[in-house]
Amino acid sequence: MVEPTLLGGKVRALRRRENMTQGQLAERLGISPSYLNLIENNRRPLTAPMLIKLAQLFQLDLSTFSASDDARTISDLREVFGDPLFDQHGLTTNDLKEFATSTPAIAKAVLSLYQVYRSARESAEAMAERMSGGEGLPGMDSSRLPSEEVSDLIQRHMNYFPELEDAADEVRARARIDGEDVYRSLVRWLGSEHGVEVRLLRVGDERKAMRRYEPEQKLLSLSELLPPRSRRFQLAHQVGLIAANDVIDRLLRDEESLSTPESRALARVAMANYFAGALLMPYGPMYEAARAERYDIELLAHRFGTSFEQVCHRLTSMRRPSAEGVPFHFLRIDIAGNISKRFSGSGIRFARFNGACPRWAVHAAFLTPGMIRVQLSRMPDGTRYFCVARTVRNDRGGYHAPHAMQSVGLGCEARFARELVYADGIDVENDEAVVPVGVTCRLCEHHDCEQRVFPPLQHPLKVDENVRGVSFFGPVPKR
Repeated sequence: MVEPTLLGGKVRALRRRENMTQGQLAERLGISPSYLNLIENNRRPLTAPMLIKLAQLFQLDLSTFSASDDARTISDLREVFGDPLFDQHGLTTNDLKEFATSTPAIAKAVLSLYQVYRSARESAEAMAERMSGGEGLPGMDSSRLPSEEVSDLIQRHMNYFPELEDAADEVRARARIDGEDVYRSLVRWLGSEHGVEVRLLRVGDERKAMRRYEPEQKLLSLSELLPPRSRRFQLAHQVGLIAANDVIDRLLRDEESLSTPESRALARVAMANYFAGALLMPYGPMYEAARAERYDIELLAHRFGTSFEQVCHRLTSMRRPSAEGVPFHFLRIDIAGNISKRFSGSGIRFARFNGACPRWAVHAAFLTPGMIRVQLSRMPDGTRYFCVARTVRNDRGGYHAPHAMQSVGLGCEARFARELVYADGIDVENDEAVVPVGVTCRLCEHHDCEQRVFPPLQHPLKVDENVRGVSFFGPVPKR
């Protein structure tokens, strides 16, 4: 439930957006300007009837007043002010909460400013590396990476796009897809409906492209290196770009957060991937199968002819109000710990500016390639999560081809764990089974972590040269 005392900043921002004075808005709400002033300064609660009036007045969905956006902003601010640059200022979590809720626009501007600062610092470091003989990466501006903007877009929509679900269902019906041979069904439909020829290319001919579409020739080429499940997915992806092009354009037309052509192009790829997942794993059958098989990812992958990672992606999109699945979060990293994909449907917070906690199961999965790891964890705020993780390997190639390995993690709040087959035999209420984890070292309060690499934000570094604790940055043990 949203705390009413935290909504004053939202009311003020909406009023200013509409160029209204306090007197004008107060008159529309049937209250005095002085009372509205108290509301905007969080000194009076925003009642339910008044909340409904505001939603009607500004033609907004009530979810606009949800605290989830504030929570994400507060989490990002905590990470930003966890930079040693701000150590001397002694800011507390309550300071950041008040800042984010009273002036949300300024709070987001600070986040953007910090991103620019980080980009400038990284560019300077790259320049220094190049001048000293290192390679560096000229021209890189990470202040507004396209991948970050697209991740934020997906997060705002909670990874559920009903328009793409409907478009995928329409194509399935029109193409009369045979569940036993989805690939041939789609090839036939592309040819008859859109005049597109699909062909497989040999290794020597494919010029490193796994998929290539030439609109003028209406020719779609797929590499023979793609395993069947990937071949089906790439085919479905291109079907989305062709058959659902107008739907994707409508979805992205008003997304002002996509600030560059690269961001919009990447967003189109993300939307086509969503369409492909919806086409190969239609919502109704996938939802029923997931519940019946208790979210057994490998079993679902066999049933729908998809990969482990594709099933994980699809499970995070089960957000239909009338048939909502377990709210999952999803994470994909490489062996160096770089996060390439993230989505939080469970409420867990991911690091945006720093490395993720090394205690997460998604890191440990690299120790046992191909095996599923399970973990019951507890964040510093006390929330428990149940997570599964496994490595996935890029098997597109022959004997001499490099095989890139990544790890994907899927998790939910521990209260949903019993709905997952992976929780069988695990006592989710057992405190001794819980692994304390954090978001990043600077924000984590677990002092006794043997993998800590930075001191926690709220506790200054204390060093005793004669005593060594569990970690160099951990508290000095008392006698």
